[in-house]
Formats: sequence, C-alpha cells, structure tokens
Amino acid sequence: MMDFELHPQLQQDTTLLGNFPLSLVLLHRDQAVPWIILVPKRSGITEFHHLPMVDQQQFLIESQWVCQVLESQYQPDKINLGALGNMVPQLHYHHIARFTHDEAWPGPVWGNTSGVHRNDAEQQRIAQSLITALSEAEIFTPA
Repeated sequence: MMDFELHPQLQQDTTLLGNFPLSLVLLHRDQAVPWIILVPKRSGITEFHHLPMVDQQQFLIESQWVCQVLESQYQPDKINLGALGNMVPQLHYHHIARFTHDEAWPGPVWGNTSGVHRNDAEQQRIAQSLITALSEAEIFTPA
C-alpha cells in the first residue's frame, strides 16, 4: 500500500473528502449530479475481483455508507454504481445520485452531461456537507 498513488485524471476531476480503511473517498467536480468515487488504496489493481476477499468485503461496507449518505442527503430517484475503467484503469467505483430531471437521465452520465465543473465555493460547500454526513461512520476519516 505504500506505493499507492491516485491516478492523475482522478486527481484532476475530484476533491478528496477523506478515507475509509480501504478506500479514498472523492467528490467528482461535475455539477450535473452528486457523484462520489471510491478508490481502493491498492496499487496495480484494475478489477474488483482482483482484490483479496477481505478487501472486497471491506469495500462493500464502505460503498454501503456512501450510498446511504447520497440517499439521505439528496433523496435521488436512483443510485448508479459503476466501475468502467476504460479511461482510468485504476480500480475506482462511481456512486452517482440520479434524478429523473438530471440532464443525462435516463442514460448514463458518461458523455451525457455538459461536463461543467462546479465552482470552488460550491464544490467545497457540497464536500463539507458530505464529510459531515460520512463522519457518522466511525470508519471514515475526513481529509
């Protein structure tokens, strides 16, 4: 784990919210929807099934927390989970709150939003709100 490094594209597109025991918790900057990304802090892993079983189980716990926070904070119509890795090979899972009125509905968000990033003030406001909610999990450490 010492040589783990976040992929540059994820660094560019997100704000660090904090850490779970296994994963970094990132907030995507796309203004279209609330969008959290979990990145297991394991080097060289590109697929979920390549993680040891104990890490897979820990990831599911962390993912559950993220989904519950998105649901409680935003009351979405649907939560989309996805691990594409076509552009960023580093294993990462998208947790996206979706709404029937969002600009990409009913399609996937990838390639179907304007791609506009939130301004820094709005990104920090949302980040703080999510950090507060995620901090209810004793296993979450804010950035």
